[in-house]
Amino acid sequence: MTRTDATRHLENRMPTPDRTSLPAIVAAGRAILEEHGPAGVTMQAVAARVGVRAPSLYKRVRDREALLVAVTQAVADELTERLERTDGGLAEIAVAYRGFAHDQPEGFRLLFTSSAPPEALRETARPVLRACEGLVGPDDALDAARLFTAWATGFLQMELSGAFRLGGDVDEAFDYATSRIIRALTP
Repeated sequence: MTRTDATRHLENRMPTPDRTSLPAIVAAGRAILEEHGPAGVTMQAVAARVGVRAPSLYKRVRDREALLVAVTQAVADELTERLERTDGGLAEIAVAYRGFAHDQPEGFRLLFTSSAPPEALRETARPVLRACEGLVGPDDALDAARLFTAWATGFLQMELSGAFRLGGDVDEAFDYATSRIIRALTP
């Protein structure tokens, strides 16, 4: 075997070089999610976005469901970071939560599906739990956090879907409700 033949033989046995990474795949999935909703997040669409063929994705992601879980994890991580950057008070947390929902409406919606990893949601809940504990104490913090989260999530889901059609200023309504909930939770 000549040196050239030997080199070709080894090259054929070597693994193909990586042409993408999990972070690039997740970033592409998130972009597609916001552009086309969850149905648009397919292995083919993500592969095209990162510049590889769909089978190449399977080196990094088991299947479409695993891709959606990875995308949802990244969405939850970003929301957690935003909530952690607030002053820790429920009013600022509400504003950050709403801002996130407006910036990434499809990602926000995805957090409330079976694709959301439970541990990621627990991490996202921590800032809200701390804020509520500061208001109502440790014994009632979980109930207070659930009250606040259920209200804010319902409000935002309605807002994002255009369900507030009776007039009035939705920003004022959000601020009004936030202040009333905080006041109700404050001893």
